[in-house]
Amino acid sequence: MSQKSEKLIDQFLDAAWSEQGLSKNTLSAYRSDLTIFATWLKKNLLLVDSSDVTKFLESRYQQGMTRRTTARILSSLRRFYGYFLRENAIKIDPTVLISAPKIACTLPQSLTENEVEALLVAPQIAVPRGQRDKAMLEMLYAAGLRVSELVDLKFEQISLNEGLVRIVGKGGRERLVPVGEEAMNSLEIYMKNGREMLLSGRQSDYIFVTHRGSNMTRQAFWHIIKRYAFHAQITKPLSPHTLRHAFATHLLNHGADLRVVQLLLGHANLSTTQIYTHVARERLKTLHAQFHPRG
Repeated sequence: MSQKSEKLIDQFLDAAWSEQGLSKNTLSAYRSDLTIFATWLKKNLLLVDSSDVTKFLESRYQQGMTRRTTARILSSLRRFYGYFLRENAIKIDPTVLISAPKIACTLPQSLTENEVEALLVAPQIAVPRGQRDKAMLEMLYAAGLRVSELVDLKFEQISLNEGLVRIVGKGGRERLVPVGEEAMNSLEIYMKNGREMLLSGRQSDYIFVTHRGSNMTRQAFWHIIKRYAFHAQITKPLSPHTLRHAFATHLLNHGADLRVVQLLLGHANLSTTQIYTHVARERLKTLHAQFHPRG
């Protein structure tokens, strides 16, 4: 990739960060997609036409790229060229006539309430790491947090007395989420005991830390969840996001209003939350088939 292309990508990402307040994970995804395209292109990114974009997507598809990934990369390119069109650096957006591939609507993978309970009791709370892991799992499920929101938690965001956590989510949107007694108790035990032992006199602004004194990363926590899922004998595909899905699904199963769930999850649009109604509906259909005399 040329230095010219690299500077154009940096310019776009700086503007996306300052104008839209996008998260570092979203910006990182844009950079990755645009770098792959620029490396394949081997010419100035602003001298592109629709055939270049089409050929690139076709070449990636032949290499095994899924429709979902194709749609994501096309979205990144659209944002990139939309920005430079507004800046009058180009006259025509080369992506405007390219249709995104149709993606089948897939239901989020969730856990039953019994499976969640088995996962939450898996950590050994007699040791500092177990106290930390227990608190993280409880908070993830109790507040429906994204994993990035969880690992970035700091003390000023938590009110133990009021049972509230203040989250700054995607696009800089802030929300207050109530957290149940079980999660708050686990968090308090960890903060008063296990955290100090893990830090060993070191200082950190982050609540969840490692034995090295650094804050927990998304990747490290993903491995932690996989380990506890194995101990809990959960065989479903699992990720930190699975507990967020479970949070939403279980709320709806117990009668929560969809707009309340939208606010708790921090979704900007209600349509993003509505996929969880399909998960809850599947549960209702199962119960109907099991218990209704004509099910």
